[in-house]
Amino acid sequence: MLDTVRLKFLNQGYLSALDFFCIIIWKSNRAKSKVAKKLLDQKQGEENLDEVIRDLTAGLAHQTSPKEKMRYLLKDWRFRLPMASAILSMLYPEEFTIYDIRVCGILGNFHNLGNCIDFDKLWCSYLKFITAVIEATPSELNLRDKDRYLWGKSFYEQLKKDIENEFEIKGDGLAITKT
Repeated sequence: MLDTVRLKFLNQGYLSALDFFCIIIWKSNRAKSKVAKKLLDQKQGEENLDEVIRDLTAGLAHQTSPKEKMRYLLKDWRFRLPMASAILSMLYPEEFTIYDIRVCGILGNFHNLGNCIDFDKLWCSYLKFITAVIEATPSELNLRDKDRYLWGKSFYEQLKKDIENEFEIKGDGLAITKT
């Protein structure tokens, strides 16, 4: 489905709200209402979400470089790095990878990148993040598959630890006990 969304974007030069929110829900289902409200609040003159998303994605299509695409989402539309990188990696999978806490854990670095306020510093560090993703994965994979590889590796390692610990949850009184 996300490939279909990307093809629509490439062919039309914009997305509908339905297509755009496929990306948002894929990245973080729980964030969809918050993102919709933020976008509508930000563009109060627009009649509906479809118009806002068309403006956002058409504007994105007109950005001339990867750096300007990222700046556009972070500065003009006030997305945070994890969501902005997810949108960009779905629409431009050869240029962007998803900034994700799981991947940071596997790389052992970049945990605070999303908190960087200075855009130029953030961009420089994001490029280092992409390089680290490329270097930590098999060379035959494309950038999108490298992202999947690292996320899957993190998922696997976390599940393995959870099973070894018998899914114990500590600190909130919810511990699984053996019977």
